[in-house]
Amino acid sequence: MDANRKHIELIMNRIPILGILCFISLFIWSSMLYSGGSQANLNSEGFDWMNNYWCNLMGKKGMNGKFNPARPYAITAMIILCMSLMLFFIQFAKVYSENRFWKRVLNLGGILSMLSACFIFTDYHDLMTIISSFFGVFLVIGIIKEVYQSELLNYKIGGGICLFLLLLNNCIYYSLQFIEWLPFIQKVTFLAVLIWIIGLNYELRKTIKAR
Repeated sequence: MDANRKHIELIMNRIPILGILCFISLFIWSSMLYSGGSQANLNSEGFDWMNNYWCNLMGKKGMNGKFNPARPYAITAMIILCMSLMLFFIQFAKVYSENRFWKRVLNLGGILSMLSACFIFTDYHDLMTIISSFFGVFLVIGIIKEVYQSELLNYKIGGGICLFLLLLNNCIYYSLQFIEWLPFIQKVTFLAVLIWIIGLNYELRKTIKAR
C-alpha cells in the first residue's frame, strides 16, 4: 500500500474511537442536565439510569413536562457517534470484505442505519428507530460473517452477544413484555456494541499497518 494512503487510513481509523469517547462524555454530561421524569416515575428529578431511555435526553421536555436543557448536548452526541461509526463500517468493509455483495451490505447498512439513528430525536422517532434497527441487524450480521472467517475468536463471541442483545431489545420494544427492563438493557447493549467496535477498530488498525 502507498505510504501516503496508509497514513490517511490510519488517521481515519482514529476517528471512530475519538467519536465514541466524545459520545460517552456528552452522554454523561447530558444525563446530569436532564430535567427529570422516567417510565417508572413521571415526577422524578434527574436522569434515572435504570428507568430512562437514551432518547429521553433528546426530548424537548423531560418526561416530567419540564424544559430539557440536555437536548442539544444529547443530539450532538448522537450525531457524532453515528458519523464516527459510519466511517468505521465503511473502512471495515473496505479492508475485510472481499465479497462484493457483503461489501455493499456493510456500506449500505452502515450508512442507512446511522443516518436513520441521527434523526430519532425528531417527531419520526418510531419510524427512524425501525429503519435503523432493520438495517442495523443486517449490518451486525455482515460484520459477524467477516469476523467468523477470521481467527478472532473473542470477537466472534462478542458479535454473537451483541446480536443477541440487539434482537432482545427489539423483541421487548415491540412485544412490550418486560418493558420495565428495556432502559437498562438498552444501556448494556450500547456498552457491549461500543466495546466490540473499539476492539474491532483496533484489529482493523493492525491490519492496515501490516498491509
